[in-house]
Amino acid sequence: MSQRRKVTVVGAGNVGATCAQVLATRDYADVVLIDIKEGLPQGKALDIDQMGAVLGFEPNVTGSNDYAETAGSSVVVITAGLPRSPGMSRDDLVATNEKIVKDVTEKVTAQSPDAILIVVSNPLDAMCHVAKNVSKWPKERVFGMAGILDTARFSTFIAWATGSSVKDVQATVLGGHGDQMVPIVSATTVGGVPLRKLVSEDEIQKMVERTAKGGGELVNLMGTSAWYAPGAAAAQMVDSIMLDEKRVLPCTAYLEGEYGIDGLYMGVPVKLGPAGIEAIIELDLTDDEQQALQASSAAVREVVSVLKT
Repeated sequence: MSQRRKVTVVGAGNVGATCAQVLATRDYADVVLIDIKEGLPQGKALDIDQMGAVLGFEPNVTGSNDYAETAGSSVVVITAGLPRSPGMSRDDLVATNEKIVKDVTEKVTAQSPDAILIVVSNPLDAMCHVAKNVSKWPKERVFGMAGILDTARFSTFIAWATGSSVKDVQATVLGGHGDQMVPIVSATTVGGVPLRKLVSEDEIQKMVERTAKGGGELVNLMGTSAWYAPGAAAAQMVDSIMLDEKRVLPCTAYLEGEYGIDGLYMGVPVKLGPAGIEAIIELDLTDDEQQALQASSAAVREVVSVLKT
């Protein structure tokens, strides 16, 4: 009998499998990979387990089509849903993925009533609302992965533009996930030096633009959504919760007045620990950044208004 705690990843597609793989290599929890497609989660789990013999972690991933396997999970990561195909807007995804996320949320919450839900399915901000409304769980335990991915993209471009180590880049991206994201340039540094001291405003705008369209850039190149960085980003959130790291990470959280936004899921810096979101961090924004965040929230509200759940 395993004494390790359990993490469930729903959806054995590229993002889910990558998340499971990264968590397996961390070697502190048992991972259950769930998918409706028969054979797919079992095969990917077996493959990841056999990688353990090479990389030196204990084989601990179980693939299944049965939600009974997920019972008693501490954290559940929901990646299920259709990915974006070229030319498809995020709004097109709403109706289809709303049904999928609703179904998945009902099944996982029945098996793991004390879990924390991390939503990765797109359109992210809207799917968080679905998971919260269906689970009826407190907002601290239902939130989304977007900001870490957007920040990772922004940080990568900054490292390249400044010829610096990406480890020394401290960037923050707030707001909705997609074209309406708001990189907080005023709080972005490289080795403690403000970004504006290192790079021209023009170059910064180009990086901001590329970050906002980051998902689309990858869809255009590959014909499907990204998975390595998103999978790893979701795993980083699981680490902070399961290992009580109390990391401050940008996540899609339900706001009730913070940043002047009420009753909406938005990307903001939060402190993540065993209880889920333990604090929402309110940064001092410039007037321009505050305005951009309000515009972002209006765009998110528009997508959310399409929901039936």
